[in-house]
Amino acid sequence: MPKSTIKGLGFYVPDNIVTNDDLTKIMDTSDEWITERTGIKERRWVNNDKLSTSLMGTYAAEKAISDSGLDKNDIDFIIFSTLSPDYYFPGSGVLLQKKLGIKEVGALDVRNQCSGFIYGLSIADQYIKSGMYKNILVVGSEIHSGGLDKSSRGRSVSVIFGDGAGAAVVSATDSDSCILSTHLHSEGKFAEELAVIKPATTFWIDKIVKNDDDKSYFPYMNGNFVFKNAVVRFEQVIFEALNYSNLKTEDINLLITHQANLRISQYIQKRLKLTDSQVFNNIMKYGNTTAASIPIALTEAYQSNLIKKGDIVVLAAFGSGFTWGSALIKW
Repeated sequence: MPKSTIKGLGFYVPDNIVTNDDLTKIMDTSDEWITERTGIKERRWVNNDKLSTSLMGTYAAEKAISDSGLDKNDIDFIIFSTLSPDYYFPGSGVLLQKKLGIKEVGALDVRNQCSGFIYGLSIADQYIKSGMYKNILVVGSEIHSGGLDKSSRGRSVSVIFGDGAGAAVVSATDSDSCILSTHLHSEGKFAEELAVIKPATTFWIDKIVKNDDDKSYFPYMNGNFVFKNAVVRFEQVIFEALNYSNLKTEDINLLITHQANLRISQYIQKRLKLTDSQVFNNIMKYGNTTAASIPIALTEAYQSNLIKKGDIVVLAAFGSGFTWGSALIKW
């Protein structure tokens, strides 16, 4: 049975840098307040109407395909993870296919928010192990900035999120350098604790009457509740991956968690007794880019030579749904 490996990586972020000090000009906040609670110093927000979720994903995908050494026509399946698609429908996967000029391959959209890239990676891994496909493009891309409440009312959420895209080419291999396992979970009873409720098919165009008191069009997050669940699920799913391959925390060469909040990452590092060299974070520069955060961080770590052949790399995510997952990779 073939195994799967990450053959190429790439990411793209908008040029426009929005610092914490920039946010103080549009809402009641401060650099100290944001840094203390999230660890974020700046993020990228789209300020160009020509950029879209699928176009940023295309830019990241082009870099990943180039890094893989493959031609775009070697891609035989596309998986696109996002919570911020270009359109309500169709999905962004087919739009990326069009922009890349790829032949008529299948394109699948994954709507698992912060866990989207891990879910997409797991799907790619299973398709390749089954022999159905040989080279799968997995993309995570988000534009949050257009849907945030940038007033003081929405500051607890809006300061967290950034725009960006990351991509990986996952290919068949006979090598021991491969994805060792993936692990996926969800707990839907907490779906509304981190969500955008409207618009919805039960509250569509003819019913929408926006006013200053209606917050349901903007992201809602029960922050403390999400934090408490995240730190538990992160730890559980990381150990699930390690136990599956009879590994221990000291075997981890690099842990990359979804960049939701630096305080969560630091808590997990402390719980797992990992050194600073075993954990990679870049939320300070980009904020929370949801489905894009893991492929962006993985690409940066790889390009910075923090990952070498034979290393054990653990990816883990938790987010809206609630959904969470992990991937264990031997590089």
